[in-house]
Amino acid sequence: MTSGPASNGTVPQQRRRRAVAPVLRDRHADETMRRVADQLEEEIVLGLLHPRERLVEDDLCERFGLKRHVTRQVLAEVERRGLIERRRHVGAVVRSFTASEVTQLYALRELLESDAASRIVFPVDAMKLAELESLQTQHDAAVQAGDLRRVFRVNMAFHHAFFALSGNPVLVDAIREYARRTHAIRSVSVVFPHYLEKARAEHHQMIDALRRGDRDGLIALCRAHLAPSRDAYLNAHHQRSAAVVPLDASTPIGDIV
Repeated sequence: MTSGPASNGTVPQQRRRRAVAPVLRDRHADETMRRVADQLEEEIVLGLLHPRERLVEDDLCERFGLKRHVTRQVLAEVERRGLIERRRHVGAVVRSFTASEVTQLYALRELLESDAASRIVFPVDAMKLAELESLQTQHDAAVQAGDLRRVFRVNMAFHHAFFALSGNPVLVDAIREYARRTHAIRSVSVVFPHYLEKARAEHHQMIDALRRGDRDGLIALCRAHLAPSRDAYLNAHHQRSAAVVPLDASTPIGDIV
């Protein structure tokens, strides 16, 4: 008679090895997911994908040559970044914001970024200052060339290096997280040359303030740097509201998106 499992309750060696075998992730699929998520993030911040625009799984599968499960991972990642939301009976859509949400998000960003600027130790290390200057040279070139994708990526790198001078990585991560959540808000202003030129000039002013050790000036610059994208979105929001309200005067402005 064939013997069964050992009487002491142990599992045969082969079965035990099979039970604890690690689940291997598809690294290629992970890289593809991040690449597509990054591209969708760029398209949202550059206004190529608009607030409330649907992201349809079938369209993404066809456009990027993705398998269905990878497409769903992409949407989950973009949602995790705060760039889209899932709506019942609609699916994934680019996030839109009420006026109060915009005001609250930017008030929090101002607190975080001003606090980071207040923590920078002077004099700033010469190598770190040189890194910022190098990044800004790249940003200048991208603005001059009208390369908006490059502007977006180098701008992110500049701000990450700038806030890293605070010496508080937890604070830096929080700043990056809430900056990312406002990408769809920034889409209203980032494509206009005068906004890009203003941002570029303020970056140079920040570097000069670091070089001089001007903490108060640096904090003021950080606050002023946030205002254009916030105000441009709010102005566009109020224009949309003014166009809609006469059709239904009972609708609260804060509910119109």
